[in-house]
Amino acid sequence: MQRISVVGTTGSGKTTLARQIAQRLTIPHVELDRLHWEPNWIEVADHVMRERVTQALASNTWVVDGNYSLVRDIVWGKADTVVWLDYPLWVVMKQLVWRTFHRVVTQQEVCNGNRESWKKTFSRDSIILWALQTYHRRRKEYPVLLKKPEYTHLQVVHLRSPQATRDWLLNLKK
Repeated sequence: MQRISVVGTTGSGKTTLARQIAQRLTIPHVELDRLHWEPNWIEVADHVMRERVTQALASNTWVVDGNYSLVRDIVWGKADTVVWLDYPLWVVMKQLVWRTFHRVVTQQEVCNGNRESWKKTFSRDSIILWALQTYHRRRKEYPVLLKKPEYTHLQVVHLRSPQATRDWLLNLKK
């Protein structure tokens, strides 16, 4: 494993796991949200996002986290491994609600100066609402996507619980 893509529904812990993998394997970590969002939650143009991802993944080793279908062909085309965090909805929601609450209260930066707020949390742009809307779709789409001919080269690590993830990470060797 030298080029790893960590995927899963919003709030599953992709960034946290990708950071841990990067530390353990001493390889660069690429966070797709940082490439996608400008300050004030402004999304970059599609061509800019694709160019940023292409540049970020130009090296021989990396771990990337995120679910952006816009760049999946780039990420998965270059990856050798996909780690899929496929947790039950209640686990994801528990993690996401806690994380969101913590970020709002502490005003922790999410990326590029962006922060979560109570207003955004309870709006149509809510990260919690987004997770609820996309959870089942992601669980259905990944098995289909991973069977496509262009992705058969990928080793798939399918993790179904935080404990399974902790166990897998403990056994991860350089």
